[in-house]
Amino acid sequence: MGVDYADLRDPNAEYTMRDLSAETMQVTRERGGGRDVEITDVQTTMVDGNFPWTLVRIYTDASIAGTGEAYWGAGAPELIERMAPFLEGENPLDIDRLTEHLVQKMSGEGSIGGVTVTAISGIEVALHDLVGKILEVPAYQLLGGKYRDEVRVYCDCHTEAEADPIACADEAERVVDELGYDALKFDLDVPSGHEKDRANRHLRSPEIEHKTSIVEAVTQRVGSRADVAFDCHWTFSGGSAKRLAKRLEEYDVWWLEDPVPPENHDVQREVTQSTTTPVAAGENVYRTHGQRRLLEEQAVDIIAPDMPKVGGMRETRKIADLADLYYVPVAMHNVASPVATMGSVHVGAAISNTLAVEYHSYELGWWEDLVEEDVIEDGYIEVPEEPGLGVTLDMDVVEEQMVEGEELFDEA
Repeated sequence: MGVDYADLRDPNAEYTMRDLSAETMQVTRERGGGRDVEITDVQTTMVDGNFPWTLVRIYTDASIAGTGEAYWGAGAPELIERMAPFLEGENPLDIDRLTEHLVQKMSGEGSIGGVTVTAISGIEVALHDLVGKILEVPAYQLLGGKYRDEVRVYCDCHTEAEADPIACADEAERVVDELGYDALKFDLDVPSGHEKDRANRHLRSPEIEHKTSIVEAVTQRVGSRADVAFDCHWTFSGGSAKRLAKRLEEYDVWWLEDPVPPENHDVQREVTQSTTTPVAAGENVYRTHGQRRLLEEQAVDIIAPDMPKVGGMRETRKIADLADLYYVPVAMHNVASPVATMGSVHVGAAISNTLAVEYHSYELGWWEDLVEEDVIEDGYIEVPEEPGLGVTLDMDVVEEQMVEGEELFDEA
């Protein structure tokens, strides 16, 4: 028999003020108009996609449920189960208070970063879907309205010969011509055959030339038909990243993503300010507090938060508003199922400085089958006008694609 995480003792509640529940805050006034709703249960199901996606569902006494998604990986389902008692009996319409309630209640368990924030993010996305359904408005309306009817998607591209410049160029051309995308991304942290030491983060000149050859082949092949970004996955030293970025200045690079590890913002700033090649970062930094220095110190040209990882939809909106003070556009990192992808689209509709939202599953044939609606068309996602997120899980596909040993959550 496994651990019942919902029954774990909460020592914080015994001796701290970190409790923003409706009872403690005396938020008890009747609201009327069908808005007196209580959360009755929170459940998760993990789906084995190209990443193990954690889907979240929040149930209410109004027979309305909301579906969300936490960033992929282990630990999130257990943490969501842990937090479920903090939500039961609460009115889901208080999204801000409930999110901060979870942050405070989980502060001793790491709610400033990592998988605890990820778990809270999944709940927060489900709350937006739920509240939109209760109020009968699309989720973007809860974020302030919309700037656009559709959001641009950039396709994260791969090929079996990922280190071959020609193979990358061929795939770029195929994705543009056959799949209809006008925005792409390729990996640059691929083996070149010239490495001497995988641990020291240093790039030798032949390695830089190999990465340059990929950039040259892809950008020249697609020309003005598509914007192309290149991802480094936090791999290189500061000096190597500067040399690589400098070498790429002659090419039409949309952005160079995460060239250095995410912990030291000083190095990130130095790399960004050393080159005219646009530099993006942010997917591995948590909440607005984590993104603040990147923006205030102009350490990025483009900010790239991952919505179901960084803190949720409203947190991403806060990051975008901060970015807008520095005239920085937002390109949302996204490796999610259609559920959180659509959550990112609602955020992308509601903020002025949206650049694009990532799509990382074009090689997964059943990605769009997970929901009943069509999602991506010709490299764009239309912003739904249906209540909530505007996507409906196909429970048969969810059940078919669940991680082995997982249980299906209840129907909405």
